[in-house]
Amino acid sequence: MIISKPPYSQAFVWIWLPGETEPVVAGKLSLDGQNLLFNYGKSYLERDNALAIYEAELPLKSGAQGLLAGLSMPNCIRDAAPDAWGRRVLINRLLGLKGTDTTQLDELTYLLESGSDRIGALDFQHSATEYVPRSPVNAPLEELLDAAALVEKGVLLTPELEQALHHGSSIGGARPKALIEDGQKKFIAKFSSSTDLYSVVKAEFIAMRLAALAGLNVAPVSMVQAANKDVLLIERFDRTHVADGWQRKAMVSALTLLGLDEMMARYASYEDLAEIIRHRFKNASVTLKELFSRLVFNILCGNTDDHARNHAAFWDGDMLTLTPAYDICPQGRTGNEATQAMLISGDNRMSQLTTCLDAAQNFLFSREEARAIIKHQIEVVETNWATVCDEANLSETDRALFWKRQFLNPFALEGFKE
Repeated sequence: MIISKPPYSQAFVWIWLPGETEPVVAGKLSLDGQNLLFNYGKSYLERDNALAIYEAELPLKSGAQGLLAGLSMPNCIRDAAPDAWGRRVLINRLLGLKGTDTTQLDELTYLLESGSDRIGALDFQHSATEYVPRSPVNAPLEELLDAAALVEKGVLLTPELEQALHHGSSIGGARPKALIEDGQKKFIAKFSSSTDLYSVVKAEFIAMRLAALAGLNVAPVSMVQAANKDVLLIERFDRTHVADGWQRKAMVSALTLLGLDEMMARYASYEDLAEIIRHRFKNASVTLKELFSRLVFNILCGNTDDHARNHAAFWDGDMLTLTPAYDICPQGRTGNEATQAMLISGDNRMSQLTTCLDAAQNFLFSREEARAIIKHQIEVVETNWATVCDEANLSETDRALFWKRQFLNPFALEGFKE
């Protein structure tokens, strides 16, 4: 069913305040030429518990707020918009097209037409007085798999399948996925793609499990099967179930912390992110070690897709706290040489442990301390590789494909002496 929608000129931004299970309206996002500008509502600013959506970008003050240089909308609001997969779902739903060109719809449409259970503590509505959640359906995995496969093919969904998949249209990332709820927990379900040349969902499961064993703070994961297909379940860490409903945690991406948009994402660096952590995060020294450990593990497992939207922080209105790690997914590679999505040390983004050693001072510890972290992670990967592959029921073919290619690639280890 193709749905015709008029172009939107505004959206009301609703927010879940800390400890609350119902949202309140925070303000309005309005179209101003090619830009989207935000201003807080008077009643919101008068609240004793009002929370800035993100103080460094949208402080609690009246009037339309200016944009940071190079941005066309506030980044902390853009964080709540769907990314590639969610946009494909909406293009299928609204236009009946295969969603290869995600510029076919504007940002307000993506915000107002995507599902309400989006990452973080925001949602978007047509009304400033009545909150109406979109697509609160909790569909079986089999239906979600069928719907995702049709979207990939560009086939228009039936109303039933469209409703099932629309629930997860607000979440980020490029791969097929959906949102599901199971009792007192919520999950992101990731599916295989028709274009996969190997088991991508199992590769991510193995990387996330090994990262946890190495001592990183990562989102819990599990592998299940539906319709004889592998499904990766990632437990959501931005939701808390309480007696009268769900509380939501406010979040901002590293892209927002760095003041960059997608067009400028190539300039994002671990060095700059470490600087922000030193000034704006709780427990800065512990957080710096965690971020460095994630950088090292990304290189050891072949995750070169460590872009700035794949790092995020909880925001409590005063300080920031690093969220658990997510989207640690080894990327396919044919050769050895590789680069990370974010710069590591200066202009160097080479996927090598020696690059990490060069960056150690930015994380406030010595090369020897950095070397100890690296050696520990290598030992964990080598010791637990077979066991975690067994957990994933990974085939011998994929084990041979992953080992020393994605995981512990010789290029990553080049020049590093234990």
